[in-house]
Amino acid sequence: MTDVVILLSVPGLREKDLDAIANLRMLVGQGDRASLVPSFPCVTCPVQANMTTGELPKEHGVVANGFYWRDQNKVEMWTAWNEQVRAPQIWDVLHKHDNAIRSAVWFPLLSKGAGADWICTPAPIHNPAGSESLWCYTKPPEMYGELRDALGHFPLQHFWGPLANIKSTGWIIDSAVHAATRHRPEFFYIYLPHLDYAAQKHGPESDGARQALIDFDEALARLIEGIDAAYAGRRVLWLVASEYAIVPVDHVLYPNRLLRDAGLLAVSDSGQGEVLDFANSDAWALADHQFSHVFARDRNPSIIQRVSEIFNNLDGVDEVLTHEGLARYGLDHERSGEVVVVSSPNSWQAYYYWRDDAQAPSFARTVDIHRKPGYDPVEMHFDPRTKSIPLDAQLVRGSHGAPAKDDHQRGILLTSEPGVLEGPPMADTDIFELVLRQFGI
Repeated sequence: MTDVVILLSVPGLREKDLDAIANLRMLVGQGDRASLVPSFPCVTCPVQANMTTGELPKEHGVVANGFYWRDQNKVEMWTAWNEQVRAPQIWDVLHKHDNAIRSAVWFPLLSKGAGADWICTPAPIHNPAGSESLWCYTKPPEMYGELRDALGHFPLQHFWGPLANIKSTGWIIDSAVHAATRHRPEFFYIYLPHLDYAAQKHGPESDGARQALIDFDEALARLIEGIDAAYAGRRVLWLVASEYAIVPVDHVLYPNRLLRDAGLLAVSDSGQGEVLDFANSDAWALADHQFSHVFARDRNPSIIQRVSEIFNNLDGVDEVLTHEGLARYGLDHERSGEVVVVSSPNSWQAYYYWRDDAQAPSFARTVDIHRKPGYDPVEMHFDPRTKSIPLDAQLVRGSHGAPAKDDHQRGILLTSEPGVLEGPPMADTDIFELVLRQFGI
């Protein structure tokens, strides 16, 4: 059995990227490698839940990066607690098997309130005046003060938005080394998001994406050195999983505008632009990278049929899923939309629902991941003319989320030792059993 397992979650990592990441290449040079197939929807929260539970959304309930709570007519993007993951996770099973096996969870989504022994994840304080104060949720609570004193505040402005860069991943790495040195958990799950940024903003083959690999490699060297020192004399197995691969896109679909044109989506005037009127809409779409959950009022069959007809055979749409289609992907959960619209590999879906930019809500031009009813990668761009986020979805050049049917949509799974993987390809759901097997479970 292995003494320690370090699981790195590195979204966007591809096998060919190893040529530019010397430190990672050396770390896994003697180990196994396999193609890693993310389960649909191939986006952060569902894939992380797949990896840590060994189940699909049908079982764990994480159907997207956000949730629509029908009973409240409310969208929750990115803020949900771990209680929304409805299946045991790796650290829960480890504790049940042997309470002496301790776990740390560093920056994956939906980790607030998880059963791991140590946790750190962003949790900025939203002040009444609308400003934010830098902070992280930690377990135990006092640990963030310790990390802040040692490293400064977590640089949230570099975690997402126009200023997203290596500084956030660098802080994650430095804080993880700090925790490993002090606590030495036997299982350490670390999310390193840096490769996500430039690949979506400028495309996965852009100069920016190539520079991101170099920056990531330099930061990774500190993590490898720090972990080696923290666990000196113990057998450490590294597992490196790319949650998904990012593919080039040159087309964008606006599902909410199509639903509005069909008379199914309602808006109201907030005094600061139009906002979605969930209660009075027959159908609306929670757009998330390369797919959308479309929620139909009262799950009305005639509305579901009409929505399906709107998106069938549309440019940029690969599949329109209902009933059997959702079950085929393990997405038939009560939290899912009645219709799921899946993009073709070269297309992605924007949440925009207004027809006139003058009527766009005030939050549309800001980095506001919680108020927008969907994911908005345009937040990585900045318009110096208006000093705000532009309203041009065509700026986005890379995306992910559609089913990984081709090699270029698949990531990679790497190990630091040989004989760990039973055979390629591997699915994201296989990570759960793979980790447990290292501890004799």
